[in-house]
Amino acid sequence: MGKVEITPTTEFDARGLKCPMPVIKAKKKLDELKSGDILAIIADDPGAKRDFPAFCLQTGHELISAVEEEGIFKFYIKKK
Repeated sequence: MGKVEITPTTEFDARGLKCPMPVIKAKKKLDELKSGDILAIIADDPGAKRDFPAFCLQTGHELISAVEEEGIFKFYIKKK
């Protein structure tokens, strides 16, 4: 079986932003989406690795996928 492709509704590039800005700006993006929409976030702040899972736990959004490749993090969050 191959890798499952996730098709985001929209994408947010948070590279260059430091904690807590990636989460704050991602929250604003999620506020613009409908329930069930998927936001893809690209970040390079190491803090994002723990910030986005914690954000999803607090807000009820679903963290579908979190991938790290060469210091770049990609998160897929499904809006509740």
